[in-house]
Amino acid sequence: MSGTIETLAQKLAVDTLKVQDASGEERLYVEVGQVLGAASQSLEEAFLTEIRVRLAERKARDFLNKKVAELQAQLGASGEA
Repeated sequence: MSGTIETLAQKLAVDTLKVQDASGEERLYVEVGQVLGAASQSLEEAFLTEIRVRLAERKARDFLNKKVAELQAQLGASGEA
């Protein structure tokens, strides 16, 4: 059963984030989590974990991309001198 819950949570998290990004509703996942909580606490917990992991990865990737851009700008500026 655990594998089923994890698989469903993963798919639901991916779909929720797609709709959330398209709609601009930054907290849509909270509403989906509430719906899940009323039906299955286990699925709600797995879903919220999947969401948190994905949102954290996005933040880390944005941070890393900005660092790379800064380094490239510094290298470009030092190469022009």
